[in-house]
Amino acid sequence: MSYVLTQATVVTCDDDRRILRNGAVAVMDGRIAAVGPTAEVLRDHPGLMTVPMAGRAILPGLINAHTHTVLLALKGTVEDWDGEIIYRYMTPVSYAMTPAERSVIAALGCLEAIRSGTTTLVDPFRHVTTYAGAMADTGMRLWLSESCADIDTRRIRFGDYTVEPAFGQAFLDRTDALVEGWHGARGGRVNCQIAAHAPDNCSPAMLAQLMDRAGAQGLTRTCHLAQSRGEVAAVAAQHGGLTPAEYLDREGFLGPDLTTAHWTYCTQSDVALLAQRGVRMVHCPASSSRRGLHRAPMGWIQDAGVQIALGTDNMSEDMFHTMAFGSMVHRTRWGDDAPSPGAPDPQQVLDMVTRTAAASVGAADRIGQIVPGFRADLTVLNLNSAALRPIIRLVSNIVHYAHPGTVDGVIVDGEWLMRDGRVTTIDEDALLAEAQAVTRAVWARMIADAPDIAPPAGVLQWD
Repeated sequence: MSYVLTQATVVTCDDDRRILRNGAVAVMDGRIAAVGPTAEVLRDHPGLMTVPMAGRAILPGLINAHTHTVLLALKGTVEDWDGEIIYRYMTPVSYAMTPAERSVIAALGCLEAIRSGTTTLVDPFRHVTTYAGAMADTGMRLWLSESCADIDTRRIRFGDYTVEPAFGQAFLDRTDALVEGWHGARGGRVNCQIAAHAPDNCSPAMLAQLMDRAGAQGLTRTCHLAQSRGEVAAVAAQHGGLTPAEYLDREGFLGPDLTTAHWTYCTQSDVALLAQRGVRMVHCPASSSRRGLHRAPMGWIQDAGVQIALGTDNMSEDMFHTMAFGSMVHRTRWGDDAPSPGAPDPQQVLDMVTRTAAASVGAADRIGQIVPGFRADLTVLNLNSAALRPIIRLVSNIVHYAHPGTVDGVIVDGEWLMRDGRVTTIDEDALLAEAQAVTRAVWARMIADAPDIAPPAGVLQWD
């Protein structure tokens, strides 16, 4: 499909961070062919269909650099519980699902992402081959990975950290199947990474096998890092007092092709080590702040020059929520009442969900900017929304006040996934009804299969 989007405000996120008034974007064969003033682009591309975009802003498609769509099955439960949730709920719920149920919830995540202006999801989780097709069918750009472990994550909630080679081999087999079946699929729109789940559930042997696969296949890598006190304590007990970052470094796992999520309990020396190794961070400030403002040491991290991308992590795919929280958390980590020197300005926050997020998956030369030659992944906002008016500094409005209701369109590879507020690739009503039924069934099954798991608030109130 080829066309010209005209008369828009184009927020390019290019090297000069240009914002073009009455700008146009020409799209040809899934790529951006030209960006510039409307009159010039129309002059240089006669005959192309025009799509008027007056009153609209066009941004690079938002990139969610770390999410787990299947965990939408927990939405509205564990956010309000003060216990350990990773191994008590997040692991069991993924095993309680059938492949068809995972597909439904993953598709729901894609629906929320599209409605939130997101074009790309980076989604490491379990049993990904069982629902990769459902995600790909939504038209989104994807980086998928099987989040590997060889310590049985179903037993960690009982304090059992025994290495289980057979458990780990199942993950490796699923990784191989995912990469073989999906890396480069759908015209290059779906790609894969290599993922370790976390330092507390991966032995040195598992880390070595993952590095071998990444190196042989030229894939970027991802991992959770220092996301809980339990992880820090378990790694120290297993590996002679090392921190999670020190353990990964000892095994040669740190490097510039690695992006790690959270860093909540990193020490100052951990941050220095990670920066020295060129590791990128994915910060998930909204998710991590649900039970109190996220405590990640953002001052140290930013001062060290670490490249930071943003993600939603779990139970939501709303990147506007993430940008707003990210701005607050990053500024707060110096303890000041006003933005401190070095705290990110709105353009830098927007970069974290465009340019830097693209770099985190090795795609900085393909997505994350509106420049000729890049893939035509675009987000369209309705500037005639009360939330975005009055406009004095547009990017500030977007970071602090935009929300899914301001999204008018989403384009991936030049194809509309959402146009004039209507999602075109999903039967929205049918999916919402099916996801509600699936979630209820999964919770009932999970609690029946694991009597030690109680609903967080003691009661599940179904709508």
